[in-house]
Amino acid sequence: MAKLAAMNVPITKPRILVVDDDPDLRELLRDYLGKQDMDVRTVADGPGLRAALEHDGCDLLILDVMLPGDDGLTLCREIRARSRLPILMLTARGDELDRIIGLEMGADDYLPKPFHPRELLARVRSILRRAPERPDEGGSTRAFRFAGWTLELGARHLVDAQGVVTPLSSGEFRMLNALAENANRVLSRDQLMDVLAGRSAGPFDRTVDVMISRLRRRLGDDGREPRIIRTLRNEGYVLSVPVEKHG
Repeated sequence: MAKLAAMNVPITKPRILVVDDDPDLRELLRDYLGKQDMDVRTVADGPGLRAALEHDGCDLLILDVMLPGDDGLTLCREIRARSRLPILMLTARGDELDRIIGLEMGADDYLPKPFHPRELLARVRSILRRAPERPDEGGSTRAFRFAGWTLELGARHLVDAQGVVTPLSSGEFRMLNALAENANRVLSRDQLMDVLAGRSAGPFDRTVDVMISRLRRRLGDDGREPRIIRTLRNEGYVLSVPVEKHG
């Protein structure tokens, strides 16, 4: 079979934007990810990030929490208010609060510093693998309807009974899609973590729990006595209401 290059088929490299005020780390990531056939740009702060996104965007954002001026959490919240752009947060090792807040503000994953470049590459590839917008995602199923809500798979958002649209981050969409696809079936934290980030949950990893809390708030589900997404102690989570599939 002829090679793609010989057929003059264009190959689009994923566009990665790194935002970090450490010039050595920016150079390391630009060189390392560039060698993995990625188009990498780097900036040092919020103004640089805004200018880069306005100029030509990116497919994935690697965003440090500790930045001069607007910090990474503020920038994450700003971006998530208008976009589903996948975001990988870089946090100080052991600073669990920053990681939880980042996830609550819409980050798709986080990586504590210092980290091995290969682990960052694995996280980036996992997020990119799950991030592309695919109008036909879910096969013939175009939407799930449950408890007065409609999860539209093509647009990747929620619509309430009055037609009001609620945007979802890519992580929120993936988790709710998995729960709806497996309605009334318990999904373990490891299964949901694999949906989110392509790996198992560590014993102290609260990523899944934070994402569930975010979804409950989106759905107006009481976290103390949830009716839609229930917690089964030592087992996992389940979407426990009837779900209709619509083509």
